[in-house]
Amino acid sequence: MRKPLTGKIALVAGATRGAGRQIAVQLGAAGATVYATGRSTRERRSEMNRPETIEETAELVTAAGGTGIGIAVDHLDPDQVRRLVDRIDSEQGRLDVLVNDIWGGDPLTTWHRPVWEQPLDQGLRTLRLAIDTHIITSHFALPLLIRRPGGLVVEMGDGTNDYNDANYRESVFYDLAKVSVNRLAFAQAKELAPHGCTAVALTPGWLRSEAMLEHFGVTEANWRDGAAKDPHFVMSETPAFVGRAVAALAADPDRARWNGRSVHAGGLAQVYGFTDLDGTRPDFFRYHEEVIAAGKPADDTGYR
Repeated sequence: MRKPLTGKIALVAGATRGAGRQIAVQLGAAGATVYATGRSTRERRSEMNRPETIEETAELVTAAGGTGIGIAVDHLDPDQVRRLVDRIDSEQGRLDVLVNDIWGGDPLTTWHRPVWEQPLDQGLRTLRLAIDTHIITSHFALPLLIRRPGGLVVEMGDGTNDYNDANYRESVFYDLAKVSVNRLAFAQAKELAPHGCTAVALTPGWLRSEAMLEHFGVTEANWRDGAAKDPHFVMSETPAFVGRAVAALAADPDRARWNGRSVHAGGLAQVYGFTDLDGTRPDFFRYHEEVIAAGKPADDTGYR
């Protein structure tokens, strides 16, 4: 099997679960050495209190054919991030791919309330987790990435620019967090271009993360039963789909064509030809515009 990322070094910040975990795994499947970071370890759970651990992610990367290195890091702590990047520099001397996937803002139980009814401390912490962590990580990691032309930064968000511009995202804090990540990619693209490097904002569609499967009361084996709760769940996708999108971007010698752009996994699948684990190419954002926003009944025909 061809492994186009053999010899490449990646850092996936926020890789304990969901999209970040499978981004790390799919980069590993393409041959990369992946430093996977997160706050949840076998010895200590994060405030989200979920069972997934960063050690498990590293093991999955290695099992997929790469080299997984799991490191516990709180990306709100500059000293911890500095030590992480120093370690990558010491061990590898290079960084080819940086994925900023840190979130950790769930559960914000008051998303549906106006800003004056929001608990201020919780809302501001959501912004710190969604935005400050990305900036702190880029601050320390980009000097290593720009040593070689061709480096790639992927800012993971939730919604393309077009989608976010047209859709209010539940609350001031949540909305601002999702819009800001896309703008971070745009800004970094301007700063990276003179160094021959690329920054992209990337979003999955309706992601079947561990938490989403639990919310719908299904497993990956019977996920379609979730359509009983929301018929449009038929358009959901596994985290591996967006993971393969990142791997495709990293392996593309012409990745600079995406510099500063906001893209989604379904759109990139049409360009690069990768599929989800079931062999389909779900195009959730086209479906959202043409079916959900148009008030049509759920029907994924022609969208997968």
